[in-house]
Amino acid sequence: MDTRERRLPGFFVGGDPGIGLNGCNGAARLLCMFTATTLSGSKPEQYAELAAQARALLSGERDRIANAANLSALVYHALPALNWVGFYFHDGNELVVGPFQGLPACVRIPLHKGVCGAAASTRQTQRVADVDAFPGHIACDSASRSEVVVPLVRDGELIGVFDIDSPELDRFDADDQHGLETLAGIFVESLA
Repeated sequence: MDTRERRLPGFFVGGDPGIGLNGCNGAARLLCMFTATTLSGSKPEQYAELAAQARALLSGERDRIANAANLSALVYHALPALNWVGFYFHDGNELVVGPFQGLPACVRIPLHKGVCGAAASTRQTQRVADVDAFPGHIACDSASRSEVVVPLVRDGELIGVFDIDSPELDRFDADDQHGLETLAGIFVESLA
């Protein structure tokens, strides 16, 4: 087994240099270890670094469950003051919980309820400074105080939403929204 080291943005991967990140579970029985890196610089620079990490992590993998699980973990561990990061997928009628990091979540969300439902039905990102002030908010985790939900749309069809919660009031600003929309776009692109 080839044990040469390879550096990708934010990750150490040991193994065959000809095999990408998704080869970690392949027949070569590679030893793969992913380590979080500390984000540095301004908030936009941090999100640019996180986007590079996400692209490297999702590169070559098209399975939405695998990519949602990895992206949820990446964001949850990279950004401060988060208590829930995950995906809800549209099943044709409602949103159904997908991979996430955090406490157990509401399993099904109607398209006309809560912040996730608003993002899904309007197909517009919802950035909420105080979830208790949001009409119809669904409190899956009582610790959540602010939230950003990005709709996931491919070829005009709703795939689901990318949901990020914080226990801090007004945790998210325009830079966070833009950065999280970029990460959601990377996720959608990975499915093509």
